[in-house]
Amino acid sequence: MPFITWNDTMSVGVETFDTQHKKLVEMVNTLFDAMRQGKGRSVMGQVLDELISYTTYHFASEEELMQKHGYPGFVEHKKEHDSLTQQVEELREKHRRGELFITIETLDFLKAWLNNHILRTDMQYKSFFRNKGLR
Repeated sequence: MPFITWNDTMSVGVETFDTQHKKLVEMVNTLFDAMRQGKGRSVMGQVLDELISYTTYHFASEEELMQKHGYPGFVEHKKEHDSLTQQVEELREKHRRGELFITIETLDFLKAWLNNHILRTDMQYKSFFRNKGLR
């Protein structure tokens, strides 16, 4: 059973972003599966690197579309993106220094990070982009 299960309530109504969100969920689930198999330590660095890389790509995609269409919440949304990126980068650095091990607390943080961002912050642009005719 996955740690995070994607469902339609997580859809932001923009197919590209939904696909990207699903990929981020998949990465956290990969880390969870590795932890259950006792391999969390060996894959954590790689998954965190991929998560940072893909998150940077995803956030840039969102920000580009927001700017292109004049999304009024852009500045606040970007601040949250920057904060979330910094938090995951800090996890990666702690892992590299040997200070962070894969634990359920780490996974809970990543799950809350994704769920809160998608279900709270990203949902704020759903109707805006729908009104712009984006799907």
